[in-house]
Amino acid sequence: MENNTKEKVSMVARKISKGGNNVVFTGAGISTESGIPDFRSKGGIWDKYRPVYFDEFMSSKEARIKYWKMKEELYPDLIKAKPNPAHMAVAELYGMGLIEAIITQNIDGLHQDSGIPNEQVIELHGNTRRARCTGCGKIIALDEVHRRIEQGDLAPECECGGYLKSDTISFGQAMPVDEVEKATDFSRNADVFMVIGSTLLVHPAAAMPDYAAKNSAFLVIVNLSETPYDDVTNVLIRGKAGQVLPDITKEVRRLREQR
Repeated sequence: MENNTKEKVSMVARKISKGGNNVVFTGAGISTESGIPDFRSKGGIWDKYRPVYFDEFMSSKEARIKYWKMKEELYPDLIKAKPNPAHMAVAELYGMGLIEAIITQNIDGLHQDSGIPNEQVIELHGNTRRARCTGCGKIIALDEVHRRIEQGDLAPECECGGYLKSDTISFGQAMPVDEVEKATDFSRNADVFMVIGSTLLVHPAAAMPDYAAKNSAFLVIVNLSETPYDDVTNVLIRGKAGQVLPDITKEVRRLREQR
């Protein structure tokens, strides 16, 4: 680890180790290291498929078949993905009582797999491991939907007649009000707000660090590429989440042992 990065890691660790309302915000960059593709990068799923908009999904069976065909292509990567060292480092900080909540743009459920309680993970874009009926709202495990598609039911429906859809936010679909409100509250009350693996370009999720910074939070960004907040962040670390986060957690552990 370069001296400059080591100093930044130490600074972040000192801030986090003080406790308070510390919030972690994660994007695709934390999960690509677990083998989850980044949909928006070159070669990602949106290069291969045109997104199915929500109104198309609701009005056309052909669109629903196309939607589930795309989801089926992602299914193998999803079911084999495991939390990587960055996820586990965040979970360790949570276990120490130093993280209030995790706000995530990701839909893979890996934070929960790392041991963080579901109620402490605010999923702004939903969770692709489950399906939801667009009619009655019933939740169905993705594995069950996958089995039905394999058996030839290419646009599965609920027993009520509603359409089954991955419990994620599609283009043109309204964001979940409760999750956005909770994320906004946590952001505005954060003492430390740490962004991991997000380019901070997708709104309204990308507004969260702005809420935090305007309310005097200590803003940290760990990301490989540039973000719109690089010039206003307190600490900017260019690096892989799976390398930087374990270093931060290790330093927090050392500081706690000294007390």
